[in-house]
Amino acid sequence: MSDLGFTFRQSKNGEVVVDHRGKRATTLRGDKADWFLQDMDGLDFESQQQEMARLTGNYKRGNERKARNHPRNR
Repeated sequence: MSDLGFTFRQSKNGEVVVDHRGKRATTLRGDKADWFLQDMDGLDFESQQQEMARLTGNYKRGNERKARNHPRNR
């Protein structure tokens, strides 16, 4: 579960683009981009993936099992 499919890159103008499986998930600018880059510097790969998932809102919320068992989804 270490690779969640997130990547990031910094553009020349200082923006940070976070992609999820090849599609743009979010763009960070200004102080938020600076904070993100500093945070990524001290993390290992798995922690970076988790941080990007939290940042973009694309992470499991704990209700997946309940949803799978709901009559609508059977």
